[in-house]
Amino acid sequence: MSSFTGVSVVEDHVGSYCRTSAVEAGTDSGYHLLMVNGYSRTKEEKPTGRSISSGAFVVGGYAWLLEYYPNGKHPNCADFISLFLSLVHDDSKVDSKVDATFSFCLVDQVEKQMPMYIHATNKATRFESAGDYSWGISEFLRRDALERSANLKGDSFTIRCDIMVCEDSNTEDPGGHDTKVLVSDLDQHFNILLQTKVGADVTFEVSGETFTAHRCVLAARSKVFMAQLFGPMKEGTSTSGVIHIKDMGANVFRALLRFIYTDSCPEIDNDYMEEEQEMSQGLEEGQEDETIKDDMWLQRLQDLFVAADRYDLQRLKCICEMQLSDNIGASSVMSTLALAEQHHCQGLKEACLKFIQVQSSSCMQTVTTTDGWDHVVSTYPSVLKELFVKLASKQQK
Repeated sequence: MSSFTGVSVVEDHVGSYCRTSAVEAGTDSGYHLLMVNGYSRTKEEKPTGRSISSGAFVVGGYAWLLEYYPNGKHPNCADFISLFLSLVHDDSKVDSKVDATFSFCLVDQVEKQMPMYIHATNKATRFESAGDYSWGISEFLRRDALERSANLKGDSFTIRCDIMVCEDSNTEDPGGHDTKVLVSDLDQHFNILLQTKVGADVTFEVSGETFTAHRCVLAARSKVFMAQLFGPMKEGTSTSGVIHIKDMGANVFRALLRFIYTDSCPEIDNDYMEEEQEMSQGLEEGQEDETIKDDMWLQRLQDLFVAADRYDLQRLKCICEMQLSDNIGASSVMSTLALAEQHHCQGLKEACLKFIQVQSSSCMQTVTTTDGWDHVVSTYPSVLKELFVKLASKQQK
Protein backbone atom coordinates (compact mmCIF):
# COMPACT_ATOMS: atom_id res chain seq x y z
CA MET A 1 0.00 0.00 0.00
CA SER A 2 1.26 3.48 -0.88
CA SER A 3 2.29 5.74 2.02
CA PHE A 4 1.18 9.35 2.27
CA THR A 5 4.16 11.71 1.78
CA GLY A 6 2.48 15.05 2.42
CA VAL A 7 0.78 17.81 0.52
CA SER A 8 1.92 20.84 -1.48
CA VAL A 9 -0.48 23.76 -1.74
CA VAL A 10 -0.27 26.30 -4.55
CA GLU A 11 -1.26 29.64 -2.98
CA ASP A 12 -2.29 32.77 -4.85
CA HIS A 13 -2.29 35.39 -2.10
CA VAL A 14 0.73 37.25 -3.50
CA GLY A 15 1.60 35.63 -6.77
CA SER A 16 1.50 31.88 -7.27
CA TYR A 17 3.86 29.92 -5.06
CA CYS A 18 3.86 26.50 -3.43
CA ARG A 19 3.88 25.63 0.29
CA THR A 20 4.74 22.04 1.18
CA SER A 21 4.17 19.95 4.28
CA ALA A 22 6.02 16.69 3.71
CA VAL A 23 6.50 13.46 5.60
CA GLU A 24 8.96 10.76 4.59
CA ALA A 25 7.55 7.55 3.20
CA GLY A 26 9.50 4.67 4.65
CA THR A 27 8.33 2.30 1.96
CA ASP A 28 9.22 1.97 -1.71
CA SER A 29 5.87 3.39 -2.77
CA GLY A 30 4.13 6.60 -1.78
CA TYR A 31 1.88 9.37 -3.00
CA HIS A 32 1.97 13.14 -2.77
CA LEU A 33 -0.89 15.61 -3.19
CA LEU A 34 -0.64 18.89 -5.06
CA MET A 35 -3.53 21.24 -4.25
CA VAL A 36 -3.91 24.05 -6.78
CA ASN A 37 -5.75 26.98 -5.21
CA GLY A 38 -6.49 29.89 -7.51
CA TYR A 39 -6.28 27.92 -10.74
CA SER A 40 -7.29 30.95 -12.84
CA ARG A 41 -4.41 32.99 -11.50
CA THR A 42 -1.88 30.26 -12.22
CA LYS A 43 -3.08 30.29 -15.85
CA GLU A 44 -2.53 34.04 -16.07
CA GLU A 45 0.87 34.12 -14.37
CA LYS A 46 2.57 31.08 -15.88
CA PRO A 47 2.91 31.06 -19.68
CA THR A 48 3.66 27.93 -21.68
CA GLY A 49 6.92 26.39 -20.50
CA ARG A 50 6.76 27.89 -17.00
CA SER A 51 5.89 25.71 -14.02
CA ILE A 52 5.12 25.80 -10.33
CA SER A 53 7.11 23.20 -8.36
CA SER A 54 6.12 21.43 -5.20
CA GLY A 55 8.46 21.21 -2.28
CA ALA A 56 10.64 18.12 -1.97
CA PHE A 57 9.02 14.93 -0.68
CA VAL A 58 10.61 11.54 -0.06
CA VAL A 59 9.64 8.14 -1.44
CA GLY A 60 11.88 5.08 -1.23
CA GLY A 61 14.76 7.07 0.24
CA TYR A 62 14.84 9.55 -2.67
CA ALA A 63 13.63 13.15 -2.77
CA TRP A 64 11.24 14.17 -5.55
CA LEU A 65 9.72 17.32 -7.04
CA LEU A 66 6.39 17.61 -8.82
CA GLU A 67 6.09 20.29 -11.53
CA TYR A 68 2.73 21.76 -12.58
CA TYR A 69 2.53 23.59 -15.95
CA PRO A 70 -0.84 25.43 -16.17
CA ASN A 71 -0.36 26.23 -19.88
CA GLY A 72 1.58 23.18 -20.97
CA LYS A 73 5.29 22.48 -20.99
CA HIS A 74 5.69 22.91 -24.76
CA PRO A 75 3.90 24.98 -27.44
CA ASN A 76 2.40 21.84 -28.98
CA CYS A 77 0.54 21.10 -25.73
CA ALA A 78 -0.38 24.69 -24.82
CA ASP A 79 -4.07 23.79 -24.43
CA PHE A 80 -3.26 21.20 -21.79
CA ILE A 81 -2.06 21.03 -18.20
CA SER A 82 1.32 19.27 -18.07
CA LEU A 83 2.67 17.37 -15.05
CA PHE A 84 6.28 16.27 -14.61
CA LEU A 85 8.29 14.51 -11.93
CA SER A 86 12.00 14.92 -11.22
CA LEU A 87 14.60 13.57 -8.81
CA VAL A 88 16.15 16.09 -6.40
CA HIS A 89 19.94 16.29 -6.37
CA ASP A 90 21.47 14.71 -3.25
CA ASP A 91 24.88 16.13 -2.23
CA SER A 92 25.68 12.90 -0.41
CA LYS A 93 25.45 10.97 -3.66
CA VAL A 94 27.70 11.75 -6.62
CA ASP A 95 25.19 10.65 -9.22
CA SER A 96 21.76 9.58 -7.99
CA LYS A 97 19.94 7.23 -10.33
CA VAL A 98 16.78 5.29 -9.67
CA ASP A 99 14.12 3.42 -11.64
CA ALA A 100 10.51 4.15 -10.73
CA THR A 101 6.99 3.95 -12.05
CA PHE A 102 4.65 6.86 -11.48
CA SER A 103 1.12 8.04 -12.16
CA PHE A 104 -0.84 11.29 -12.02
CA CYS A 105 -4.56 11.62 -11.42
CA LEU A 106 -7.20 13.96 -10.08
CA VAL A 107 -7.71 13.03 -6.46
CA ASP A 108 -11.51 12.75 -6.69
CA GLN A 109 -11.10 9.94 -9.17
CA VAL A 110 -8.96 7.96 -6.72
CA GLU A 111 -11.60 8.32 -4.02
CA LYS A 112 -14.31 7.14 -6.41
CA GLN A 113 -12.08 4.39 -7.85
CA MET A 114 -12.81 5.72 -11.32
CA PRO A 115 -10.14 5.74 -14.06
CA MET A 116 -10.88 9.26 -15.27
CA TYR A 117 -7.82 11.38 -15.97
CA ILE A 118 -5.44 8.75 -14.63
CA HIS A 119 -2.15 8.62 -16.50
CA ALA A 120 0.36 5.96 -15.46
CA THR A 121 3.62 4.53 -16.75
CA ASN A 122 3.48 0.80 -17.49
CA LYS A 123 7.24 0.35 -17.26
CA ALA A 124 9.89 1.68 -14.89
CA THR A 125 11.54 4.95 -15.92
CA ARG A 126 15.15 5.91 -15.15
CA PHE A 127 15.43 9.13 -13.13
CA GLU A 128 18.78 10.89 -12.65
CA SER A 129 19.55 13.82 -10.38
CA ALA A 130 22.52 14.94 -12.48
CA GLY A 131 21.37 17.29 -15.21
CA ASP A 132 17.83 18.29 -16.06
CA TYR A 133 16.03 14.93 -16.13
CA SER A 134 12.28 14.89 -15.65
CA TRP A 135 9.52 12.63 -16.84
CA GLY A 136 5.82 13.21 -17.04
CA ILE A 137 2.69 13.75 -19.07
CA SER A 138 2.65 16.68 -21.51
CA GLU A 139 -1.07 16.33 -22.21
CA PHE A 140 -2.43 15.37 -18.80
CA LEU A 141 -5.75 17.19 -19.13
CA ARG A 142 -7.20 19.82 -21.46
CA ARG A 143 -7.84 23.04 -19.57
CA ASP A 144 -11.29 23.50 -21.10
CA ALA A 145 -12.21 19.96 -20.02
CA LEU A 146 -11.11 20.71 -16.45
CA GLU A 147 -13.08 23.96 -16.46
CA ARG A 148 -16.24 22.13 -17.55
CA SER A 149 -15.82 19.32 -15.04
CA ALA A 150 -16.93 18.95 -11.44
CA ASN A 151 -13.28 18.44 -10.42
CA LEU A 152 -12.70 22.20 -10.46
CA LYS A 153 -14.37 23.41 -7.26
CA GLY A 154 -14.08 27.01 -6.14
CA ASP A 155 -11.27 27.57 -8.67
CA SER A 156 -9.29 24.77 -7.02
CA PHE A 157 -8.43 21.14 -7.77
CA THR A 158 -6.08 18.48 -6.38
CA ILE A 159 -3.62 16.20 -8.17
CA ARG A 160 -2.27 12.97 -6.74
CA CYS A 161 1.15 11.66 -7.78
CA ASP A 162 1.94 8.01 -7.00
CA ILE A 163 5.53 6.75 -7.14
CA MET A 164 6.91 3.22 -6.79
CA VAL A 165 10.68 2.93 -6.59
CA CYS A 166 12.16 -0.15 -8.26
CA GLU A 167 15.40 -0.98 -6.49
CA ASP A 168 18.49 -2.35 -8.23
CA SER A 169 17.94 -6.06 -8.78
CA ASN A 170 21.49 -6.76 -7.58
CA THR A 171 21.05 -5.23 -4.10
CA GLU A 172 20.27 -7.31 -1.03
CA ASP A 173 19.26 -6.42 2.50
CA PRO A 174 21.36 -7.46 5.51
CA GLY A 175 19.36 -10.68 5.81
CA GLY A 176 20.33 -11.69 2.29
CA HIS A 177 16.85 -11.26 0.87
CA ASP A 178 16.27 -9.87 -2.59
CA THR A 179 14.83 -6.37 -2.14
CA LYS A 180 13.94 -5.53 -5.71
CA VAL A 181 10.40 -4.38 -6.38
CA LEU A 182 9.07 -5.97 -9.53
CA VAL A 183 6.58 -4.10 -11.66
CA SER A 184 3.75 -6.44 -12.61
CA ASP A 185 4.16 -7.87 -16.10
CA LEU A 186 0.93 -9.86 -16.05
CA ASP A 187 -0.44 -7.77 -18.91
CA GLN A 188 2.57 -8.65 -21.08
CA HIS A 189 2.07 -12.37 -20.54
CA PHE A 190 -1.62 -12.16 -21.41
CA ASN A 191 -0.80 -10.10 -24.49
CA ILE A 192 1.62 -12.81 -25.63
CA LEU A 193 -1.14 -15.33 -25.07
CA LEU A 194 -3.46 -13.28 -27.27
CA GLN A 195 -0.87 -12.80 -30.02
CA THR A 196 0.42 -16.40 -30.14
CA LYS A 197 -3.11 -17.90 -29.85
CA VAL A 198 -1.75 -20.78 -27.76
CA GLY A 199 -4.71 -22.68 -26.29
CA ALA A 200 -7.27 -20.45 -28.08
CA ASP A 201 -10.65 -22.15 -28.15
CA VAL A 202 -13.11 -19.66 -29.64
CA THR A 203 -13.22 -17.90 -33.01
CA PHE A 204 -14.97 -14.67 -33.95
CA GLU A 205 -15.67 -13.19 -37.37
CA VAL A 206 -15.92 -9.40 -37.42
CA SER A 207 -16.31 -7.40 -40.64
CA GLY A 208 -14.69 -10.18 -42.64
CA GLU A 209 -11.72 -10.66 -40.28
CA THR A 210 -11.20 -13.67 -38.04
CA PHE A 211 -10.06 -13.46 -34.41
CA THR A 212 -9.24 -16.29 -32.02
CA ALA A 213 -9.30 -15.97 -28.24
CA HIS A 214 -9.68 -17.87 -24.97
CA ARG A 215 -13.16 -18.39 -23.59
CA CYS A 216 -12.12 -18.32 -19.94
CA VAL A 217 -10.29 -14.97 -20.32
CA LEU A 218 -13.22 -13.33 -22.10
CA ALA A 219 -15.71 -14.70 -19.58
CA ALA A 220 -13.61 -13.58 -16.60
CA ARG A 221 -13.53 -10.00 -17.90
CA SER A 222 -17.04 -9.58 -19.28
CA LYS A 223 -20.40 -10.75 -17.94
CA VAL A 224 -21.75 -10.56 -21.47
CA PHE A 225 -19.07 -12.91 -22.79
CA MET A 226 -19.70 -15.15 -19.77
CA ALA A 227 -23.36 -15.47 -20.75
CA GLN A 228 -22.59 -15.75 -24.45
CA LEU A 229 -19.89 -18.41 -24.13
CA PHE A 230 -21.05 -20.41 -21.11
CA GLY A 231 -24.69 -19.44 -20.70
CA PRO A 232 -27.93 -19.20 -22.63
CA MET A 233 -26.82 -16.40 -24.99
CA LYS A 234 -25.18 -18.67 -27.54
CA GLU A 235 -26.33 -16.62 -30.48
CA GLY A 236 -24.68 -15.80 -33.77
CA THR A 237 -22.69 -19.03 -33.93
CA SER A 238 -22.44 -20.74 -37.32
CA THR A 239 -22.35 -24.48 -37.87
CA SER A 240 -18.56 -24.22 -38.01
CA GLY A 241 -18.50 -22.85 -34.45
CA VAL A 242 -17.51 -19.32 -35.50
CA ILE A 243 -19.25 -16.50 -33.61
CA HIS A 244 -20.29 -13.66 -35.91
CA ILE A 245 -20.12 -10.17 -34.42
CA LYS A 246 -22.38 -7.72 -36.24
CA ASP A 247 -22.42 -3.92 -36.26
CA MET A 248 -18.78 -3.58 -35.24
CA GLY A 249 -15.56 -2.83 -37.11
CA ALA A 250 -12.60 -5.20 -37.01
CA ASN A 251 -10.29 -2.51 -35.60
CA VAL A 252 -12.71 -1.83 -32.77
CA PHE A 253 -12.99 -5.52 -31.87
CA ARG A 254 -9.19 -5.82 -32.00
CA ALA A 255 -8.89 -2.93 -29.51
CA LEU A 256 -11.57 -4.52 -27.35
CA LEU A 257 -9.64 -7.80 -27.18
CA ARG A 258 -6.42 -5.96 -26.36
CA PHE A 259 -8.12 -4.26 -23.44
CA ILE A 260 -9.65 -7.51 -22.17
CA TYR A 261 -6.24 -9.20 -22.12
CA THR A 262 -4.00 -6.32 -21.00
CA ASP A 263 -6.31 -3.82 -19.26
CA SER A 264 -4.86 -1.12 -21.49
CA CYS A 265 -5.97 0.44 -24.72
CA PRO A 266 -3.40 2.59 -26.55
CA GLU A 267 -5.92 3.02 -29.38
CA ILE A 268 -7.73 5.69 -27.34
CA ASP A 269 -4.72 8.02 -27.59
CA ASN A 270 -4.76 10.24 -30.66
CA ASP A 271 -0.99 9.81 -31.06
CA TYR A 272 -1.50 6.06 -31.52
CA MET A 273 -3.57 6.33 -34.70
CA GLU A 274 -2.37 3.52 -36.92
CA GLU A 275 -1.11 4.34 -40.37
CA GLU A 276 -3.73 2.64 -42.49
CA GLN A 277 -2.66 2.79 -46.10
CA GLU A 278 -6.12 2.27 -47.51
CA MET A 279 -7.54 5.23 -45.58
CA SER A 280 -4.56 7.53 -45.87
CA GLN A 281 -4.10 7.29 -49.63
CA GLY A 282 -5.10 10.44 -51.42
CA LEU A 283 -5.16 12.61 -48.30
CA GLU A 284 -3.65 16.02 -48.72
CA GLU A 285 -0.75 16.94 -46.49
CA GLY A 286 -0.94 19.66 -43.84
CA GLN A 287 -3.87 20.80 -41.78
CA GLU A 288 -6.51 18.93 -43.80
CA ASP A 289 -4.62 15.69 -43.23
CA GLU A 290 -4.58 16.34 -39.47
CA THR A 291 -8.29 17.15 -39.44
CA ILE A 292 -9.19 13.93 -41.25
CA LYS A 293 -6.93 11.96 -38.92
CA ASP A 294 -8.62 13.52 -35.87
CA ASP A 295 -12.06 12.75 -37.29
CA MET A 296 -11.04 9.12 -37.90
CA TRP A 297 -9.71 8.82 -34.35
CA LEU A 298 -12.83 10.36 -32.84
CA GLN A 299 -15.09 8.02 -34.81
CA ARG A 300 -13.07 5.03 -33.63
CA LEU A 301 -13.24 6.29 -30.04
CA GLN A 302 -17.02 6.61 -30.28
CA ASP A 303 -17.24 3.09 -31.71
CA LEU A 304 -15.05 1.75 -28.90
CA PHE A 305 -17.29 3.48 -26.34
CA VAL A 306 -20.30 1.68 -27.83
CA ALA A 307 -18.45 -1.65 -27.85
CA ALA A 308 -17.39 -1.25 -24.21
CA ASP A 309 -21.01 -0.67 -23.21
CA ARG A 310 -22.18 -3.59 -25.33
CA TYR A 311 -19.87 -6.02 -23.51
CA ASP A 312 -20.21 -4.37 -20.08
CA LEU A 313 -16.56 -3.33 -19.80
CA GLN A 314 -17.19 -0.44 -17.42
CA ARG A 315 -13.54 0.60 -16.98
CA LEU A 316 -13.02 0.87 -20.73
CA LYS A 317 -16.32 2.72 -21.06
CA CYS A 318 -15.20 5.23 -18.42
CA ILE A 319 -11.85 5.75 -20.14
CA CYS A 320 -13.60 6.38 -23.46
CA GLU A 321 -16.01 8.75 -21.71
CA MET A 322 -13.08 10.76 -20.36
CA GLN A 323 -11.47 11.03 -23.79
CA LEU A 324 -14.74 11.99 -25.45
CA SER A 325 -15.35 14.64 -22.78
CA ASP A 326 -11.86 16.04 -23.36
CA ASN A 327 -12.29 16.23 -27.13
CA ILE A 328 -15.73 17.75 -27.61
CA GLY A 329 -15.91 20.04 -30.63
CA ALA A 330 -18.57 21.90 -32.61
CA SER A 331 -18.64 19.27 -35.34
CA SER A 332 -18.81 16.27 -33.00
CA VAL A 333 -20.71 17.42 -29.91
CA MET A 334 -24.16 16.32 -31.12
CA SER A 335 -23.07 12.84 -32.20
CA THR A 336 -21.34 12.42 -28.83
CA LEU A 337 -24.44 13.72 -27.05
CA ALA A 338 -26.58 11.15 -28.87
CA LEU A 339 -24.22 8.36 -27.77
CA ALA A 340 -24.30 9.59 -24.18
CA GLU A 341 -28.09 9.53 -24.16
CA GLN A 342 -28.34 6.15 -25.88
CA HIS A 343 -25.88 4.49 -23.49
CA HIS A 344 -27.07 6.22 -20.30
CA CYS A 345 -23.84 8.11 -19.67
CA GLN A 346 -24.92 11.13 -17.63
CA GLY A 347 -21.43 12.60 -17.11
CA LEU A 348 -20.69 12.70 -20.83
CA LYS A 349 -24.15 14.09 -21.53
CA GLU A 350 -23.62 16.96 -19.06
CA ALA A 351 -20.21 17.72 -20.59
CA CYS A 352 -21.81 18.02 -24.04
CA LEU A 353 -24.63 20.25 -22.79
CA LYS A 354 -22.18 22.51 -20.94
CA PHE A 355 -20.04 22.80 -24.08
CA ILE A 356 -23.01 23.88 -26.18
CA GLN A 357 -24.22 26.27 -23.50
CA VAL A 358 -21.10 28.45 -23.68
CA GLN A 359 -20.71 28.56 -27.46
CA SER A 360 -21.08 31.68 -29.58
CA SER A 361 -23.89 32.09 -32.10
CA SER A 362 -21.53 31.42 -35.02
CA CYS A 363 -20.35 28.21 -33.40
CA MET A 364 -23.96 27.19 -32.77
CA GLN A 365 -24.62 27.54 -36.49
CA THR A 366 -21.92 24.93 -37.07
CA VAL A 367 -23.46 22.67 -34.43
CA THR A 368 -26.94 22.83 -35.96
CA THR A 369 -25.71 21.93 -39.46
CA THR A 370 -24.18 18.60 -38.41
CA ASP A 371 -25.75 15.20 -38.98
CA GLY A 372 -25.60 14.68 -35.24
CA TRP A 373 -27.99 17.58 -34.70
CA ASP A 374 -30.57 16.06 -37.06
CA HIS A 375 -30.19 12.71 -35.33
CA VAL A 376 -30.80 14.15 -31.86
CA VAL A 377 -33.79 16.19 -33.10
CA SER A 378 -35.47 13.14 -34.60
CA THR A 379 -34.48 10.52 -32.02
CA TYR A 380 -34.06 12.29 -28.67
CA PRO A 381 -36.41 15.30 -28.53
CA SER A 382 -36.24 15.29 -24.72
CA VAL A 383 -32.51 16.01 -24.92
CA LEU A 384 -33.22 18.94 -27.21
CA LYS A 385 -35.66 20.26 -24.62
CA GLU A 386 -32.96 20.05 -21.92
CA LEU A 387 -30.60 21.94 -24.21
CA PHE A 388 -33.10 24.75 -24.82
CA VAL A 389 -33.64 25.11 -21.06
CA LYS A 390 -29.89 25.49 -20.50
CA LEU A 391 -29.57 28.03 -23.33
CA ALA A 392 -32.51 30.00 -21.93
CA SER A 393 -30.92 30.06 -18.45
CA LYS A 394 -27.71 31.37 -20.01
CA GLN A 395 -29.57 34.29 -21.64
CA GLN A 396 -31.30 35.15 -18.35
CA LYS A 397 -27.92 35.47 -16.66
